[in-house]
Amino acid sequence: MILTGPEITAAAHDGRLTITPFDPEQVNPNSYNVRLGPTLLTYTARVIDAHQPNPTHTEEIGTHGYVLQPGELYLGHTIEQVGSDSFVPMLFGRSSVGRLGLFVEITAPIGDLGFHGQWTLMLSPVRPLRVYAGMRIGQVMFFVSTGAVELYAGKYQASAGPQPSRYWQDAARVRAVAS
Repeated sequence: MILTGPEITAAAHDGRLTITPFDPEQVNPNSYNVRLGPTLLTYTARVIDAHQPNPTHTEEIGTHGYVLQPGELYLGHTIEQVGSDSFVPMLFGRSSVGRLGLFVEITAPIGDLGFHGQWTLMLSPVRPLRVYAGMRIGQVMFFVSTGAVELYAGKYQASAGPQPSRYWQDAARVRAVAS
């Protein structure tokens, strides 16, 4: 089951889910709009290595926006801190943003029960696109979970700002077990 807008509002007020800051104007019939934060990260290496930390470059989105370029992956973030110990959050790009040719969440829309923080957005435009800090870029839906709950306690917990991949930490553990 998916939470309706009124239930999202009720759950945010009674603590079953966290949306900080919460604005009633961002509540939709069955989702909550999230806004683009002011910081973007890009990888600087020509080849990104899944088994190593990768260097990044930070850009701040100024008052005149920032032009995203095709063929580049930008890591952005939500202004809002979103999470829940009771509901499974899923984040998708808004259809209005998709109609501008921007992919917002390429492969990872599902949040874990127990994650609380700003969400990293994987932004990829099909043509040059100017974006602005504070624009409504995505929407989070909340689903009822069933069964025993094990809360997330992973490496991205309490994220603030865009987070580069830490997949290399998992790969290092796998290599250590294999040897």
